[in-house]
Amino acid sequence: MSEALVASQAAGTDISVPAGSGARQFWRRLRAQRAALVAAVVVALLVLVALAAPLLTAIEGQDPFTYHPSLIDSARGGVPTGSFGGITGDHWLGVEPQTGRDLFARLAYGARVSLGVALGATVVQVTIGVVIGVAAALGSRWVDQLLSRITDIIVAMPLMIMSLALLAIVPSSFPRPLLVALVIGLIAWGNIAKIVRAQTLTLKELDYVSAARLSGWGTWRIARRELLPGLAAPVITYAALLVPINITTEAALSFLGVGVKPPTPSWGQMLTAADVWYQAAPQYLLLPAGALFVTVLALTVLGDGIRTALDPRAASRLRIGTGRKREAKADANGKADANGKADASGKKVAVDADSGRSTLDPSIKTIKSADANGEKEDPA
Repeated sequence: MSEALVASQAAGTDISVPAGSGARQFWRRLRAQRAALVAAVVVALLVLVALAAPLLTAIEGQDPFTYHPSLIDSARGGVPTGSFGGITGDHWLGVEPQTGRDLFARLAYGARVSLGVALGATVVQVTIGVVIGVAAALGSRWVDQLLSRITDIIVAMPLMIMSLALLAIVPSSFPRPLLVALVIGLIAWGNIAKIVRAQTLTLKELDYVSAARLSGWGTWRIARRELLPGLAAPVITYAALLVPINITTEAALSFLGVGVKPPTPSWGQMLTAADVWYQAAPQYLLLPAGALFVTVLALTVLGDGIRTALDPRAASRLRIGTGRKREAKADANGKADANGKADASGKKVAVDADSGRSTLDPSIKTIKSADANGEKEDPA
């Protein structure tokens, strides 16, 4: 069926474009957005730092858990000794106040926890949302009604309150990063389920899905072979935008004291401990806050770029790196061409004062305006 004759119809035309060129078109559109490319490089570097955290900290010669009391000025309340928070060749970003733990090591390992929790929660959300959305769209009326009402309840649940309640009652022996990822994923899948259901209802009315149904294919075979490829674009787009949301959610839960527990490093947990040190040691607050800001911004811009590349008819919401200058230049050139054509005609519109009718007279060059007293001059 459609897997043998895979084609997508170009927008506004009757020309069929082979689907094999879809990936090339996507990469070409994504490369045309410079902001999205910069964001992709930033995200790749952050992921690389997170994956290579043991190697990087071994090169530095530090780890995120060892205390260094000799680097702390106890007379000043635990402020790091030295300038710029104790930055030296052995401690690239300084040390943590009161404990002396290496800040670079904790930031690198904190990236592993924050990104890992966000990606894990996103996978859980996407998996549950796709299954529930497709089942609701392809099921019977009562199945659709039941799953839709459950989805409405999930969407109406306050994420932070439910997460606080669930994380507070789970025993501390359960791995905390895994628990946070599961809690966020199990509570916040409602929106993607609604998107998938609506998109599936649209796709199942198309001709190739009807042809597969008439050929005797079962419901789940149609969903796997025909519908899931069509759902890839909206699901990937929404998943790319879910990752920064989940990062901020994990940071907020850790900041409130119910997320990742010490001594496990996390950007949100570091911010929790830094609220009393922002004056004496501002780098202890600025470093995790800056890392969190850069990560969320890069992922948001990348998600917007993916959305625009997958749907070229949609204008970018951020309007960054999408050829706005080229569009403005093209509009200016178009207006200049239109004015040039109008001037080339050599005709001006004159209004006869007596009859009030418009006439075309090539000999009339100008129309005098009102004088200083507000009176009109006679063109004659």
